[in-house]
Amino acid sequence: MSLKIKRAYEEAAKDDGFRVLVDRIWPRGVSKEEAQIDLWLKEIAPSTELRKWFGHDPDKWSEFQKKFKAEIRDNKSAWDQLKKVVKEHSTVTLVYAAKDEEHNNAVVLQKKLH
Repeated sequence: MSLKIKRAYEEAAKDDGFRVLVDRIWPRGVSKEEAQIDLWLKEIAPSTELRKWFGHDPDKWSEFQKKFKAEIRDNKSAWDQLKKVVKEHSTVTLVYAAKDEEHNNAVVLQKKLH
């Protein structure tokens, strides 16, 4: 099983496998055709409140991870759906829009799924 993460603004590739958008909001300026998303799992994304609080501030990264993991625990159906997708496909790419490639929800999800 291969689990990757990739920005929505990077070109989709054949080796991405099954592409899951893990953001609550569609990436600005990216068409449905360009994105080649197989599943948009909005429910697994951080809540609007948490996303706004975090603001991709690296100083809040540790606290963001804790809060986001708590939200995931409270959202069993979305988490179960994501785990099922990962189990059903040999390669899954979690797609996100954030500019920061180290501090984002896809990184947390990838770690949690491994």
